Amino acid sequence: MVSTFPNSSVDLSRIRLEIRSLQPQLVEWRRRLHQKPELGFQEKLTAELVSRQLQAWNIEHQTEIAKTGIVATIQGKKPGANKVLAIRADMDALPIQELNEVPYKSQHDGVMHACGHDGHTAIAMGTAYYLQQHCQDFSGTVKIIFQPAEEGPGGAKPMIAAGVLKNPDVDAIIGLHLWNNLPLGTVGVRTGPLMASVECFNCTVLGKGGHGAMPHQTVDSVVVAAQIVNALQIIVSRNVNPIDGAVVTVGELHAGTKLNVIADTARMSGTIRYFNPNLQEFFHQRVEQIIAGVCQSHGAKYELEYWSLYPPVINDAGMAELIKSVAEEVIETSLGVVPECQTMGGEDMSFFLQEVPGCYFFLGSANSEKNLAYPHHHPKFDFDETALAMGVEIFVRSVEKFLNR
Repeated sequence: MVSTFPNSSVDLSRIRLEIRSLQPQLVEWRRRLHQKPELGFQEKLTAELVSRQLQAWNIEHQTEIAKTGIVATIQGKKPGANKVLAIRADMDALPIQELNEVPYKSQHDGVMHACGHDGHTAIAMGTAYYLQQHCQDFSGTVKIIFQPAEEGPGGAKPMIAAGVLKNPDVDAIIGLHLWNNLPLGTVGVRTGPLMASVECFNCTVLGKGGHGAMPHQTVDSVVVAAQIVNALQIIVSRNVNPIDGAVVTVGELHAGTKLNVIADTARMSGTIRYFNPNLQEFFHQRVEQIIAGVCQSHGAKYELEYWSLYPPVINDAGMAELIKSVAEEVIETSLGVVPECQTMGGEDMSFFLQEVPGCYFFLGSANSEKNLAYPHHHPKFDFDETALAMGVEIFVRSVEKFLNR
């Protein structure tokens, strides 16, 4: 294999030399960001680093969009159509205490880049730098969107509301997610649904407490809640077309204070995931029907809070084909492009894709030989930084191919 990166097991000869030479800088940026992680809408240090670099490169940009977001604009000098392509990168971290013992370990107690957003930001910075230095190689305009708060409560919608897809109007958008569910040297891309819609609920079952030895005097909220948890599972198994993937998960259930006391109330929280946008109203209605029916049969009452967080991430066919063709040019391994890669995880990139055609894709970043294969949101999450230059190369080639065609 041809490689300029130490310990790399993939062929990097297809990454242009100038981007390969950026690798040490990409790693430095990523590790600086990793040491100073910030939660959603609090990414002040991150935004300052990004803005400082953009200013040093004479790249026009706006700051403090949706509190901490940034939009950089790079104008191509090559004659041709004046199309506009946006690239989106998220910047926020998670409320997780890092357990990695590495020189670049998080210095912020209880906060960690456990999902790769530090890498996304570094890749977008490297892309901005390269495109500014080679603006004569493409026509049209590139907007690079550094977005806050993907992990919650969501930064995409307020950035869209602030007009980041306007002036000039964006024709298409792309973005990537470093993905430890795929090995280094692979790209997951597909037409249609890539990531799931995310809906959430809180439910309180209101029963009647009493003595554990005298259940006939009570309405046992624990029994009611247990039946609700079981009954909710029939939504996917019996109410959803088996061809449509969906998940109902009750992740929290709290009740009771003592082993011989029947609890007054039981509280549960859960999440619903699905790909088919036509199911948007269905789950809310069906969840409430089941909760209401079970409670009525036991003489209990309930309080339900239900909300939609993100719609499904749905890729445009033409843009997915563009990313696939670029990935095949950049990466050549035994796996290469994984065309049917999907996950029930959610992403607010979906809001951008509702506004303009685009493609979101996964860039494989796991390397088990280096013990870099912990899953996302794990306190030992880390990734093979070789993927950083790959991400820049894919973005740069996508810009050239989209804007010059």
